[in-house]
This record gives sequence, structure tokens and C-alpha cells, in this order.
Amino acid sequence: MDSTQRPLKILHLVKTSVGGTWALRQMRELVKLGAIVHAALPPGGPLIPAYESSGVVVHPVSLDLPVRAPWRWPSLFKMMQVLVAQVQPDIIHSHNVGTTLTMRLALGKKHPVPRIFQIPGPLHLEHRIFRQAEIATAVPGDYWIGSCALTCEIYRRSGIADDRIFLSYYGTDLDKFSDTPTGKLRAELGISENVKLVGLVAYMYAPKHYLGQTRGLKGHEDFIDALALCREHDPEIIGVIIGGAWQGADWYERHVREHGKARCGDGIRFLGARYDIPDLYPDLDVAVHPSYSENVGGAVESFLCAVPTIATNVGGLPDVVIPDETGWLVPPQSPPDLASAIIDALIDPVRSKRLARSGQILVQELFDVRRTANQIRGIYETILTARSQQAR
Repeated sequence: MDSTQRPLKILHLVKTSVGGTWALRQMRELVKLGAIVHAALPPGGPLIPAYESSGVVVHPVSLDLPVRAPWRWPSLFKMMQVLVAQVQPDIIHSHNVGTTLTMRLALGKKHPVPRIFQIPGPLHLEHRIFRQAEIATAVPGDYWIGSCALTCEIYRRSGIADDRIFLSYYGTDLDKFSDTPTGKLRAELGISENVKLVGLVAYMYAPKHYLGQTRGLKGHEDFIDALALCREHDPEIIGVIIGGAWQGADWYERHVREHGKARCGDGIRFLGARYDIPDLYPDLDVAVHPSYSENVGGAVESFLCAVPTIATNVGGLPDVVIPDETGWLVPPQSPPDLASAIIDALIDPVRSKRLARSGQILVQELFDVRRTANQIRGIYETILTARSQQAR
């Protein structure tokens, strides 16, 4: 940033102070680049100290729109208006659908501050009613940052002009990941390095029945069904699921565990929620990401650890999982195709590792948080320059 200019002041809106570490990393790096960063976050979450220690000015307020409680909207909108008047940001940057709707509805069509919605995943865009409702609230002062290529393409197909759409991936800290096996996971499971170990690392999201879902968003049941087919081919293959219930969906976690036991018996292990994922990934022979809708998900992490990676052909996963170049893509909701890819990856470990190394190089380039934060800063400057020229 030009030292002769005053620092940019950005107000970020995030619906969670429990998850969403991708937003935290981005803000931390923007502070390092000289921006003054404010963040509105729900109070009491465990990530708030990390935001504060990163130099972010935290405003403990939840601005996620309560769609089913419209009587709360007036007071919520007033809180949003007061916050913006207090902070006086150059740009407002929202990271979730609910906070974006609050931002737009509270500030109206004529508010002078440009507003950005950085989309963490394309799920709401894949359903016509939700997509149209979100776009209908936007005005010429609104911009979008897609965090995968598909998201940008959906907005273009929906009639949004190219100069209002940007692509920037949510970055990660590369130095937290290593491609050297630690043996920690295999020791915990009580299996040797010769056992073929296939893993799924993801929280268990319960099906959203109003979206027509009968299975969880991350494809846990499909992984289990595919593993059962793999074990018919080779009974020595072991599967592991790392991740617990998301937002209290304990009933769904119990269902997944019961399904796993019924289909795979002792051939599948469950570790629940863990915070040492970088230590566990390198012990896997194959990582599987069988999501029904996704941004780039855990594929970035498995590639950073140079683990052979299989994913469904949805969302942003094809941005990094490229057939015959970095990994395997399969149709969603197809355990037989998933099983075939797993067996293919296990049969030729030399080729599989070569593909994984190519994936590692790709994601190290695309997802370095220092690079992505610079992109975001550039997007801010592009928007503000354009707005300044329009005002002349």
C-alpha cells in the first residue's frame, strides 16, 4: 500500500466466531499489509482472542439474518447501521449469506460505502430460489468475490457484470502442513504402515431436508458405502473418518457411525473432531472428499500433505483436483465410482504419489494466504478506484 495514502479501513462481517478460520487468516494478513481491519463477530466464540491478537478490532455482535424470526430484523438492522456509522469503513466485506443479507437490507440502495460478498461456497447458488433471492437484494454498489471458479460462473450466468465479480481463493498457512508421515494416526489406530489407509476428513453436516437432501452434505454415507465395496476387493483396506457433528447434529453423527458399523464392521474407525489434522493427513494412503456441494474443501489440505486425493466433481473441487494431472474426480452420490477410484489409487502408489505432488505444487501457488490477501487488497483498490472515477 502506498505510504502516502491513509490505510484502508475495512469492516468484515462473519456469522461465526467458532469456525471460519479462513476469514481470520485473511484478516490477519490484511492487517500485516497495513489495513485497519474491523470484524463483527458473535460474542463469546473461541476464535475471538485470535482475531484480537492478530490486530483486528473486534465488535462482538451477531449480524447473521434470522430468516425465521423477521420480528428481530428491525433491531438487527439498527445495530448494523450504528456499527457502520461508528466504524466509517471504506469497504464492507461480508463472508456469509446471512450477514450479506443483513448488510444489504439494513443499509439500503443508496448507502455510499461499497459492499463485497465473498462467497465461502456455492451451495446457496445451486438452488434457484435462494440464488435469486440473494441476487435480488444487491444494488450497483455491491460486488462479489467467488472463492472458486464455479461461483464466479454462476453469477455471470445470472446476469452479473464481469466488473462486479472477482475470483480469489481463501488462503491457508502453508507452513502448518508437511508431507512427512508422523505415524501418529497409524499408532492411534493400531495399524502398521503396510496397511492401506483411506480417510475422509470433514465435519458431519446433517441433511437439509428443505433442500431435498437425504444424506449429509459431505458424503459420509457414500464414503462408507464405497469403502465397503473396496473391502470386498481387498479386506485389508481400513477406512477412517475424522470429524464430528457440526453445530450439534449429534443424532446425525450417531447415524453415520451406525451406518459405518453395519457396512464395514471393524474396517472403519471414527476419531471424532480433531485439531491436529496436519499431523494426521500424511499417514493416509488416499484422502477422499465425496461432497455433494463444496468450495475446495479439504482437498487443499490433503494436497499440501502430498496425499493422493479423490473428490467429487462439484463446486470448486475441479479447480484443484484435475484428472490425470493431480488426482481423481468422480460423480457425486456414486459409491461405485468412488470405490473404483480408491482401488485405482491404491493399486499404483507410485503414480498416485506423483499426481499428489503435482497437486501439492498447484495448491501451494494458489492458496498461500499471503498471496490471496494481496489479491483481496488489490480488489479493494480496484473497486475504490472505479467508484472514485464514477463520482467525477
